[in-house]
Amino acid sequence: MFPNGESVARRPGRPRDDAREREILAVVLEVLREGDADGVTFEEVARRAHASKRTLYRRWSTTREMIVAAIKSGPAAANSPEPIDTGSLRGDLLALLERLEATMAEGGPLSLTIMQAGLRDPELCEHIESTAGPTGARLPADVIRNAIDRAELPETVDPFAYEEVAAAVLIIRRLNGLTSDAAYRRALTDSVLLPALRSGVAAGQAGIFSGHPTPATPTDERTRSRP
Repeated sequence: MFPNGESVARRPGRPRDDAREREILAVVLEVLREGDADGVTFEEVARRAHASKRTLYRRWSTTREMIVAAIKSGPAAANSPEPIDTGSLRGDLLALLERLEATMAEGGPLSLTIMQAGLRDPELCEHIESTAGPTGARLPADVIRNAIDRAELPETVDPFAYEEVAAAVLIIRRLNGLTSDAAYRRALTDSVLLPALRSGVAAGQAGIFSGHPTPATPTDERTRSRP
């Protein structure tokens, strides 16, 4: 968790200045680019934006709200909170991958910082998914339910395969300058994601971008620490 516990009731005041709000949100994104979400505090943003904390409190109750507003104004500007429903599981997976690719292209390295922040703060992860719209990093419950209802997936489907693989491979390819264009996304969907999801095999793990990834066990930690 980052210092988002601060919560203040919004106070009435002057009407919002949209241009000023965009400036403040740009500062939030700047702080995110420099490190991680832990650095986003009302104090730091107010200092950099030459604004008072009262100005920020009038707009956002918590730093988490402020971060999500910045994400919605920047990397996720093209996203929609509307559910993804193309009428087929394959179409939904392709739409999710396309959205994720577009978000990463818009946000650049910042997108990775945002995803890492979501790994450490499940509430932030849920907040982003519900207000900025499906990011493509997770397999939404409604996509799963629709696919089961269409008999495209078994009732025992486990989203692990998508939430462990999809975002990870797109990030790795982007970091290495490799393409993840429409042809690549079709290949990933048809050869990896669809077969894995249709298998119905329970992984017994929660994927890295599930919002609640399975933590390392003490044994894992000891193994990693060996020379």
